[in-house]
Amino acid sequence: MDKPSPKILTIAWGHIEIDGLGTGKDFKLFPGGGRAWDWNETGTRHKPGIQPADVEELISRGATTIILSRGMDLKLHVDQATLTFLEEKGITTHVAETKEAVSMYNKLAGNTPVGGLFHSTC
Repeated sequence: MDKPSPKILTIAWGHIEIDGLGTGKDFKLFPGGGRAWDWNETGTRHKPGIQPADVEELISRGATTIILSRGMDLKLHVDQATLTFLEEKGITTHVAETKEAVSMYNKLAGNTPVGGLFHSTC
């Protein structure tokens, strides 16, 4: 694997710290890097939730496994169209509460081209 995905160092309500990227509230992470996840770019809202457009960048950056966090209180949904899109692309997908999603992601980050969307509040 050429470019490992950055590790998540800490997660707390409203705060995520990423190795080499700093801190923020929501992040898009992928092999070789990441950036803040701005929901306004794709019109994402808690319902219907994560959109196919939200995950396209992760795939284009080389992720073959994607972790989608639903927030600390599971308020963020994942649009069924997104799950269908990922399945059609052959992407292994995991959907979980944020702390569980971080744990899964960090376990994979060292040896799998993993990407993820991480929401640190509700």
